[in-house]
Amino acid sequence: MHLRIPRLAPALAATAALAALTGCGTSEAGTGSPSGGGQVTVRIPDPGNSGVLAVGKKDGSLAKALAKVHAKVEWTGSAGPFAPAAQAMNADQLDIATGSITSGITSLAQTPGFKFFTATAPDPVGEGILAKNGSGIDSLRDLAGKKVAVNKGGTGEYLLLKALAKEGIPAEKVERVYLRPDQTAAVFNTGKVDAWAVWATYSVAELGTGKAHFVADGKALGSDNYSLTAVRTAFAEQHPEIVKALYTYLHDGSAREKKDPEAYLNVTTDAGPQSLNGEAKRVQIDFTRQGGTVEPITDADIRRFKDVARFYAEQKVTPDEVDVAAHLIDIRTLS
Repeated sequence: MHLRIPRLAPALAATAALAALTGCGTSEAGTGSPSGGGQVTVRIPDPGNSGVLAVGKKDGSLAKALAKVHAKVEWTGSAGPFAPAAQAMNADQLDIATGSITSGITSLAQTPGFKFFTATAPDPVGEGILAKNGSGIDSLRDLAGKKVAVNKGGTGEYLLLKALAKEGIPAEKVERVYLRPDQTAAVFNTGKVDAWAVWATYSVAELGTGKAHFVADGKALGSDNYSLTAVRTAFAEQHPEIVKALYTYLHDGSAREKKDPEAYLNVTTDAGPQSLNGEAKRVQIDFTRQGGTVEPITDADIRRFKDVARFYAEQKVTPDEVDVAAHLIDIRTLS
């Protein structure tokens, strides 16, 4: 399905997304040696207005944590989809990024220059199949014959395919409309698609309007869509102590965020499009309280990653089953 909406050509879109993550030019990241007394620069996408890293940027706590391992952060571009972040890591323009296991698998199917070192359990309530109230889509069976917006190869396509498999609906019975996540809300709200396979970054605003509902959320779909933190492979090999310090900071911060979600919202501003207020803010607080925390990657997690990789291969999202286990770091063994 090709909707008549403004969009960049694929090559330009990839370039623009990469530029947003990497900023202008290439920094001297990775230089310096903790053992030699130098300071290493860690390039991380700017976290925006919410979350653990946003708080860490504002209050200086991340800088203090990194200083203990002779490192400093360089905020590079802005956080966004994982695919361009993976490209940036492969090009030595970024050191750390966060993404889903689903988008991670499609990126690993290329020639990856990164590995994952943290896992956050699948979101049970913030992701799922979203439909407008009064649309007539009240169950997954109602998706047959409809148009559903998804991001290709990522969370959206995974959630839709899981929904169809759960109900035994052949994938070809539903039209997948491939859109960038940041352009989907307008298409969804004007009725050019019937539903949206989406996650909390975008579902919160829609649910906050009171005009949309989840037909099925992540828990109902049996989603294995973990959130992961990736590190550039060469960086991890050169600076394991920094990767471990980052893990500790993210783990401890995520535990505090789960207990007090409101403290991690509207970190720099409570106005404008980046802020959350009213019902949307309440929805996000509820989602965060029910969500997971940043943890080491365990054997049980790896088995679930393998299930996603197998599912993607079966659904022809990837040509073959990706060996996720070959691209993981056990943070517990780093010194």
